[in-house]
Amino acid sequence: MQIDVLALAEILRHAAKVEILPRFRRLGASDVRAKSEATDLVTEADVNAERLIRAEVEKLAPQALFIGEESVAADPALLSRIGDNELVVIVDPVDGTFNFASGVPAFGVMASVVYKGETVAGIIYDPMGDDWVLAEKGSGAFLRRLDGETVRLSVAGAKPIDAMIGMASTGYFFGEQRAKILTNLAKVRMFACYRCAAQEYRALAGGHVDFALYNKLMPWDHLAGSLIAMEAGGHVARFDGSPYRPTDLEGGLLVATNPDSWQELRAQIIG
Repeated sequence: MQIDVLALAEILRHAAKVEILPRFRRLGASDVRAKSEATDLVTEADVNAERLIRAEVEKLAPQALFIGEESVAADPALLSRIGDNELVVIVDPVDGTFNFASGVPAFGVMASVVYKGETVAGIIYDPMGDDWVLAEKGSGAFLRRLDGETVRLSVAGAKPIDAMIGMASTGYFFGEQRAKILTNLAKVRMFACYRCAAQEYRALAGGHVDFALYNKLMPWDHLAGSLIAMEAGGHVARFDGSPYRPTDLEGGLLVATNPDSWQELRAQIIG
C-alpha cells in the first residue's frame, strides 16, 4: 500500500472534529450556497474540511494527486487527471451536504486511494457515530471503532426480488427512464434514498439492505463505497455489466449482494 490507510482515516476524523461538527446546525445563511441546483449545496464545512484534509494528505503522501469535490468544482479539469497519475487520493469532505445543511444527522466523510488506475482503499467516516467503515483491496471490509476494535462486514444473503430492501437515488434519472425506474422499483419490498451515499454504502456493506442504485457517477461519491461493498462480498458493476473504474463518469452503477441478484435487479429494475 502506498498510503497508510489508518493515518488517512484519522485525518478524516480530525477534519470532522475541527471543521464539520462545530458547524452542524449552526450554519448561517451566508455559510450555505447552491452549486448546480437548489438541492446541490456547498457549505463552509465542505470547503474548510477539504482544505484541512488536503494539507494533511500532502504531508502524509506528498507524491499523491489530491482530488476533492470542492477542488473539482473550482477546477473541473482535475477530473481528467485521475487516470494520468500513479497515486491519487479522492475525497468527499461532506457527503450528504443537503442533509448536513438541513440539520439531518446523515452525512459522512469519504476518501479513496487509487493506485495505477485501480481503487485500492476506501474509507467512510461517520462523524455522528465516530467510527469508520474501511477496506483495502483483497483484505475485506471492516467497521473500525475508536478503541481499535474491528468487526468484519458482510453483505446480506440472497433474497427474491420482492423481498429486497434497497437504496435508489432516483433524482438523477430523467424523463422516460425516470418513470420506468420508479415504476419498476415497485417490484422490490421497499426502497429509500438517504441522500448520502456514505450512509447508503455503510448500510449495504453491513448487511442491512440488499442493493443500491445510482445514475450519477462522481468518483468521490462511489469509489470508496463500491470497494467496501465488494470487499464485503457484494457485486458492483455499471448498468451494462462492465466493471466500475475510477475514470468512469457515466453508465450508472448497480450494487447488489451477489452476481445473481445483480442480474435480476438489472433485468427487472433497469430493463
